[in-house]
Amino acid sequence: MIDLKELPDNEALPPVHQWQPDFCGDMDMLIKANGDWIHEGGKIHRPAMVKMFSRILWQEAGEHFLVTPVEKVRIQVEDAPFLVTQWRRIETTAGWAYEFTTATEDVLVLGENTDLWLADFQGEQRPYLSMRYGMKALIGRSVFYQLTECLEPVTVGEESGLGLISAGKSYLLMQDE
Repeated sequence: MIDLKELPDNEALPPVHQWQPDFCGDMDMLIKANGDWIHEGGKIHRPAMVKMFSRILWQEAGEHFLVTPVEKVRIQVEDAPFLVTQWRRIETTAGWAYEFTTATEDVLVLGENTDLWLADFQGEQRPYLSMRYGMKALIGRSVFYQLTECLEPVTVGEESGLGLISAGKSYLLMQDE
């Protein structure tokens, strides 16, 4: 259904936001809440294939699509289409920052090109980062546990507690009672 020959052959993100193809229908593809990509009932085991699909992912009105210049197919996403699997502290022009890398090799710098928030998913509070085109990335459990060792006192608006300061911006993760 998706013609892979229509896609750019480099590492840069294709200009999905400029493409306006007609909707072609639904594709039997699911991104599970644990970050697994499932096609026709089977897990996609090739990281390069998952990465390629992630580069043409688009969100519109709460739905997710794979988009090429000539096709647009809807896929299902249980929670977040991206999963953060690594992090590190880096020095930026705005001071120290947290850099996150997703399973699909997207790099996000908290406070520069992404924000952090907690939201409910099936009765559980989970941490997310903002991504391109209004999508989100779930911070993986092991990454989040590692980050808890970096929490420091922060104030955001009128609320205070523990959180992260990255690129000069504060993010509250645990509110004082």
